[in-house]
Amino acid sequence: MDNSAKSFLRIDNIWKSYGDFLALKEISLDINESEFVCFLGPSGCGKTTLLRAIAGLDLQTRGTVHQAGRDISNLPPAERDFGIVFQSYALFPNLTVDRNIAFGLENAKMPKSAITQRVTELLELVGLPDQGRKYPAQLSGGQQQRIALARAIATSPGLLLLDEPLSALDAKVRVRLRHEVKELQRKLGVTTVMVTHDQEEALSMADRIVVMNHGVIEQVGTPLEIYREPATLFVADFIGETNQLEARVSNKTGAVQVGDQLLACCEHEHASDTKVVAAIRPEDIIPHTGDASKSSRKKDFAEPENTIDARIDEMEFLGSFWRIRLSNAAIGAQELVADFSINAVRRLSVVEGGTIRIEIPSQRLKIFPA
Repeated sequence: MDNSAKSFLRIDNIWKSYGDFLALKEISLDINESEFVCFLGPSGCGKTTLLRAIAGLDLQTRGTVHQAGRDISNLPPAERDFGIVFQSYALFPNLTVDRNIAFGLENAKMPKSAITQRVTELLELVGLPDQGRKYPAQLSGGQQQRIALARAIATSPGLLLLDEPLSALDAKVRVRLRHEVKELQRKLGVTTVMVTHDQEEALSMADRIVVMNHGVIEQVGTPLEIYREPATLFVADFIGETNQLEARVSNKTGAVQVGDQLLACCEHEHASDTKVVAAIRPEDIIPHTGDASKSSRKKDFAEPENTIDARIDEMEFLGSFWRIRLSNAAIGAQELVADFSINAVRRLSVVEGGTIRIEIPSQRLKIFPA
């Protein structure tokens, strides 16, 4: 699809190699103005390499990068319009907070009065109005990251690049700060690209997620699309929890054979008798009473399907829900993991060592190549 009319950042056929090692391969992507995009993937997948190519810190081997219609492919970082925040904050330890934020403004030869006013505005914006005279070492990690963010946006760049900015913080601070960063991005309307390996971070912050693996893009989509409609088994496995069942496509249209059990599934293009992987999220497995047709959890399904009786092998309490490990002789030695709400567990009297009837909705049973 041609997004040239609204595309702010265009990455076209980027390759990056280090000797014989190929870090990026055929990366093409359009990022729209004011959009918040996350590059997500495991360590070594190429996400930071792609961010550095956008910034000009590590030029691509081939391919082009355009920002606001301008070819910046071979420009040095100083001639590109971006602000960047690193995982390590990278604040100048010998400068006060005020001077750290003012650094880029001073290099731009702004008048002192305008710099003072801008620094005051930014300290207010990041919620640290009284910290200007302190040094970085006198601030907490969360406060230092706020200052690094203020410094990055001081010159009002068209593009904000965030390289795992929250990963060095403890869990509670990280959750709070990711909300603040997203709110700040919306308020400023600045186009933002963030690198992260934290799926929860990407799902909660991004307008779109770019899932990467081994230097290529596996899928691009909204958080909901990425989670509910994964394009590949890697995406399904990397984002959230997923049951993966060895299966074979049945001659019966729209069904797969898992062990001795025939299960209806979502539409797919695999030929009959092909080995596949059938995948379903734990929260998509529906618990039923003994008579599945009387279940209060039918949701949008006309009638229960793919109902099997399963043994409850293990129950793990995770606060807001129970994670249940299930087995069924018909599907062989393959374990099923299901997430049931506290209310469902109590209502259905789910106990370890007991049995329960479960439904595997065909719409949620996704089929991937083996």
